[in-house]
Amino acid sequence: MTQTNYGSTVESNRAAGTRLELLLFRLDHPQLYGINVFKVQEVVPWQPLTKMAGSHPLVLGVATLRGRTMPVLDLSLAMKLPPLQEPRKGHIIITEYNRSVHGFLIRRVERIIHTKWDQVQQMPSKLGRETYATAVTLVEKELIQILDVEKVLDQVVHASTDVSARLTADKAAQGRRVLVIDDSSVARHQIQRALEQLGIECTLVNDGRQALELIEQLVADGVDIASHFLMVISDIEMPEMDGYELTTRIRANPGTNNIYILLHSSISGVFNIDMVKRTGANKFIQKYHPDDLARAVLDHLEAREGGHSR
Repeated sequence: MTQTNYGSTVESNRAAGTRLELLLFRLDHPQLYGINVFKVQEVVPWQPLTKMAGSHPLVLGVATLRGRTMPVLDLSLAMKLPPLQEPRKGHIIITEYNRSVHGFLIRRVERIIHTKWDQVQQMPSKLGRETYATAVTLVEKELIQILDVEKVLDQVVHASTDVSARLTADKAAQGRRVLVIDDSSVARHQIQRALEQLGIECTLVNDGRQALELIEQLVADGVDIASHFLMVISDIEMPEMDGYELTTRIRANPGTNNIYILLHSSISGVFNIDMVKRTGANKFIQKYHPDDLARAVLDHLEAREGGHSR
């Protein structure tokens, strides 16, 4: 397979927020996996790797491509499967995720498919917590497992959740509630650990549909949602209902349209900023240093107490 650059073509293909493009690939067994195309920079054949002393066991080595050096993980091992056989016959998916670049060694890429987030379902709970997929979808009667990149990378690069002392010293947010929505359990708990340092209580939800149902039930029970939650912090790429559709639905309901909504994503680019404006969200941050998140919460609180919203 020749080198393929996906990152240069996806911008022109972006449409509605509910659209999803998946790069399908296989390891050494029949299961078909998918990864969001927007997170893929390119796919290259096996590259010479340099083994670094003291590196994580999942890291096969580092590769240098276009002047950038990046770790390459054996994705099979990272998913608790046997290591990829004959790795030199494999390919490397280069991903940009949470402001860092990594390579995943796979057997081969199959194709790109176009679907929508409402055609994607949460992983069945009976599969347990050891799965490294965050969702599933059917394509031509074949089950596609969508890779939970955050869970894979968390084994190698533990994201810091420590908020700077100068921010935690601000006690204004203590006792407030925030609704956190993310399909990745790793991401949900990273947000929770960061915000708890500000004294914030987090309500955690797996996807946009569950969040909307929770919000609508609270409103039906007579709860003033904008007072109950300081803000909604939602991922954008989620099964069942993505962050853009969730925002649109919240804004369309007079009982919920005044709540502050912060959207975040591991995908960078002006597209997300434009969609934030179009759907009515208040702010977008690319998946972040914990200080970015804490500062966004404190800035909103300060603005709200001052009578306006940033």
